[in-house]
Formats: sequence, structure tokens, C-alpha cells
Amino acid sequence: MGSGSSKPAAAPTSQVWTSETPVRFSNGMVDSLQSSPETDSTRANTLELHIQSRVNSELKRLQERAAADYKELQIKISAQESSDSKKKESKSAGDTLRDLGRESVQNDVKELKKKLEQRKKLADVDDSVEKAKSEVVKCLRDNDRRPLDCWK
Repeated sequence: MGSGSSKPAAAPTSQVWTSETPVRFSNGMVDSLQSSPETDSTRANTLELHIQSRVNSELKRLQERAAADYKELQIKISAQESSDSKKKESKSAGDTLRDLGRESVQNDVKELKKKLEQRKKLADVDDSVEKAKSEVVKCLRDNDRRPLDCWK
């Protein structure tokens, strides 16, 4: 701990890795690589252009699909609006309100009746419980500063 320096004493030497088995390429492959006019940068440029063209074609396809979907939705909405307006013309406003109002009012009345019945069940308490409760409250009020032993 601290006895050795944290920096290396000499500049790092370069390491060369040698393969245990020799690597051999066929003469045809070596000749084709050497005679090829293509370089790494031209391959990269060709690949980049290919990717850009595929992305552009995909974007065009998606835009055309979105435009077709938009037109289809517009047609559906306009058809629905026209059918709704025809229904409204055939039925008077009062009739539609009566139909909607009658059902909703009946449902509301049923829900309120259920809630009232539940509250009645909670309010019904035995007389003995009421008597014990009032005695405890009276004891607590009478013995304001004393320990709470009113339950005895």
C-alpha cells in the first residue's frame, strides 16, 4: 500500500500477436482483393446511399398509407354525421330527451334507494349500545383532567 508507484516505470511496449497456425489465403482471393478498385470509403458511401434510399421509400410508403387512412376516416365521419342528422330530423328533440331521461332517471332512483337502505342499516343501533355510549361520554366530560377509566 503506497510502497510502489502508481505509474509504470517505462513507456509501454507494443505487443505483437502471432498465430500458432499460419493463415493462408488462396491466390485467387488475394488477386481479387488487390485488383478491386473499391476502397473502404467507397463501400461505406455505397452502403450509406443504399440505406438512405430504403429509408426514403419506407417514408413514402408510410405517408401514402397515412393519407389513405385519413381520407377513409373523413368519409366515415361525414357519413356518420349525415346519418345522425337524418335521425335527429325524423325524431323530435323532446322524444329523444324523454327516452334518454326516463332510463337514466330510473337508474338514478334505484341507486339512491340502495344507498338509503345501506345508511339505515348503519344507523340502527341497539339501545344498550346507545346507553353505554352516552354513559362513557358523560364520564369523560365529568372527569376532564383525570385518567380515562370510564369504561369500568
